[in-house]
This record gives sequence, structure tokens and C-alpha cells, in this order.
Amino acid sequence: MKKIINEYKLKKSELNTRRLFLKTAGLSMGALALNTILPGCTQNTVSKAPIDLNPLSPRSPHFAAKAKSVIYIHMAGAPSQFELFENKPVLNQLNGQDCPPSLLEGKRFAFIRGVPKMLGSQAQFEQVGESGAWVSDRLPHFKQVADEVSFIRGLHTDQFNHAPAQIMMHTGSAIIGRPSLGSWATYGLGSVNQNLPGFVVLTSGGANPDAGKQVWGNGFLPSVYQGVHCRSNGDPVLFLNDPEEMPRNIRKKSIDAINDVNALTYEEFNDPETVARIAQYEMAYRMQMSVPEVMDISTEPEYIHELYGTQPGKESFANNALLARKLVEKGVRFIQLFDWGWDSHGVSRMGALELGFINKCRETDKPVAALLLDLKQRGLLDETLVIWGGEFGRTPMQENRNGVKQIYKGRDHHPSAFTIWMAGGGIKKGASYGETDEIGYDVVSEKSSIHDVHATILNQLGFDHEKFTFDFQGRPFRLTDVEGHVIKKIIA
Repeated sequence: MKKIINEYKLKKSELNTRRLFLKTAGLSMGALALNTILPGCTQNTVSKAPIDLNPLSPRSPHFAAKAKSVIYIHMAGAPSQFELFENKPVLNQLNGQDCPPSLLEGKRFAFIRGVPKMLGSQAQFEQVGESGAWVSDRLPHFKQVADEVSFIRGLHTDQFNHAPAQIMMHTGSAIIGRPSLGSWATYGLGSVNQNLPGFVVLTSGGANPDAGKQVWGNGFLPSVYQGVHCRSNGDPVLFLNDPEEMPRNIRKKSIDAINDVNALTYEEFNDPETVARIAQYEMAYRMQMSVPEVMDISTEPEYIHELYGTQPGKESFANNALLARKLVEKGVRFIQLFDWGWDSHGVSRMGALELGFINKCRETDKPVAALLLDLKQRGLLDETLVIWGGEFGRTPMQENRNGVKQIYKGRDHHPSAFTIWMAGGGIKKGASYGETDEIGYDVVSEKSSIHDVHATILNQLGFDHEKFTFDFQGRPFRLTDVEGHVIKKIIA
């Protein structure tokens, strides 16, 4: 290994000679001309910020944070608010009637064509807890914890297809290439536990979100901040184990040698991605010991398995919810749960509000309530921000794909109004923000955008979203772009 490194240093010296010639022969003349045009700008006016050789080291936010960790539960496919949290008696009275033209004129829908029928709720509602929140009978376990959450009922987006809407929900832009919310959080705060990733992703439902890995990507941030996709059955992370007949001490020496070369590369090019590569090699080595332990839920007591409805060894949302709690306990900064299968168009049994939707509620209701109760009993809910929601809402009309009424009950995509909730991490208990009209078609008061949600999350993590930036392509970028306001009415 020493021979390889010495040969690299020799080649680096030759490279320096060629690079020095190019710099002095060409670029210096360009710099001279630029200084003539812009006499006020010199090299001393812009200083290069030092790069942390440990990009995951813990860092302080702008101000004292209410939340130390985030658990973001995304129901991929967009669950219907009319069967969960939005009780609309007037809509029920209009059930089966033709949709008024005013709701269709100038509007774009993913699949609705012609004149659809209005569709009342396919669930029964009741007011629960001291807050009197309306919750449907599809979520009997959630009713027990409804007083812990704040509902954001007036949320809207400008995207009505799944992939761009999911990208928008998690990166603040429908265009791919921006960092995800989890990447921003890890970039800003680092990681408390240096033996685990700062940003962990867990999926269930048999498929990844429609937008794929873009929703936990690092975008233009160094790749060390991207989400690490773990599995709740089998090897937690693919290719994490050492190759056969590779002793651990030899593995360590090989990683050290590779990072020695990486360190020399960084000295030469000052590329932050090289620092990320060093950190990733070191993290992967440490993860070989720590990840299998934290991802093993079989050691949890029986009452915990009963609380969550978990089954060790299987891939399930319940297992992932329990893993989220374990990861928070271990100091992981951001845990993202994606559960696929919530796209209830009514074109199949799986996507029917009276069939598949009910099954999805059964799979997730108990674990969600258990997660909030478990965090609370361990004293972790106050410092853990939990978020639940989809990428948009559903229409108050029944879908009539290609102008034909479906066999099953279903709703089309609806970006104009939908509901999410937040709990813990300095969020008010039993609060509600925003209101939709009597049929849930439009927001009539306290309208919120995706940027507002992101600004609020960053605020709870201790960041001023307008000052939390990363320089890319000549300008400072931020998660909320040029928009966003903190939703102060849901903050305790």
C-alpha cells in the first residue's frame, strides 16, 4: 500500500507541473482582464470556506431547536382525506349527483373526464378527545392519540401526478436534482451517532414511491447527506457485510489505504465530494457492527410487539415504525418512512375505497398510534417531530376514468386541498390550521403551501429557512427557494 501511495504522490507532482503551466499560461491572463473590468473584485473579496473533514459531525443550528430528530411518514399514493380526517356532511348529501360545472371548468385532472358524480365519504366520523378532532372509523387506534397532533387542513400543491408531487413534497421543487428534506436536515445538523447514517429510509407496501430514490436524494449537496435505504428483513443494507474470507482487520487496513489516497486527492483538488467519499468508507465500516444490532427488533419485549403489531423477520410498515423509534433512540437525525399503495382510484380491488383502502388503514393505523405512544412514554416525543401525510389530496367526485364510472369507489388526484398532521417536537397538541369549503374542494381560510410546511419543519430544527442555504451554480439555494412562511399557529 505504501508503494501505491508513493507512486500516486509522484504522479501528483507531475500533474502539478502540467496544471501550474496551464494556470500561469492561460488563466492568469483571463484573471488580469477580469480585474481590469471589475477593479473592485479581487481574490481577497471571496474566501473559500474550510471543509469539515468529518461532514457528519454534530453542528449547531441558528437557534435553540425544539426537535432533535424527525420521523416523516409518507403514505405514497395520497390517502383520501374524506375517509380519514375531513367530515363533510354537505358532500354526503350530494352523493351520487352530477358534479356542478363550476368545479370542472378550467380544471385539470389526472383521469376524470366528462361529468363525474359527487361521492360522499365512505367512512363514519366522530369527534374524539379534548380537541374534538373529527376522525373516521377507519382509524380506531389513531383516535386515542388525536389530541397529540396538529392538523394542517388547508394544504395545497401545484402538482397533480404522483412522481412530481412526491418530489415537490420532499425537495420543494417538482424538478429533479434538488436535495431532499432529510438531506438538508443532516447537512445542517450532522449526526449525533457517528456509527449510523444521519438519514435513514425505510419502505413498505411492496414498492418504492413513484418518484424513486429522488425523494431521499442529496441533490447538489455532498452525497454523504443522501438517505441510506435500509430493509426491515434480510440484510439491513445490501453489500454491507465483508466478502467471504476477508478478515475484519484486513478490511480495515484496505479502507485506511483507500482513504489515504482519497486524502491526497482532496489535498490536490479540494473537491468536497472526496471528503464525502472518505466519510462514507469510514461510516460503512462502522455500520457493519452497529446496523445489524439496531435493525434487529426481535429483542424487543412482547408488549412492544403487541403495541405495534410487529412480526420480526417480515417487511411491514409496523416493523418500520418500531425501527423508527429505535433509530431515534440511537441518535439518528432523520428517519423517512414510505408506505406504498394509497392510490385509491377505484379501478381495482386494491385501489377501492371500500376494499384496498380499508386494508391499508388496518396495516398502518395501529403502528402510527403505537409510535406516538411509545415515543411519549420514553420521553422522546417532545424532542422528535413526527409528520404524516401524502403528496396531494383526493377529489370530492368519484373518478370516471375516460368518462366511465368505475366498478369500485375511488377518487382522482386533487392538489387544491389536502390534510397532513404533525406531532411532538414543539408542535401544539390538539390544534388545527386551515379550513376547506363545505365539500372539501378548495381552501377557504389559512391556506398553506409545501414551502410553508418545510419552513415550519426547519424552524422546529432550529433553522431560519431564509438563511439556511447552500451555494450552487453561482447562487445560494435553500429548501424553501424564495417562498415559505412558518406556520406559527401550530407551534407550542
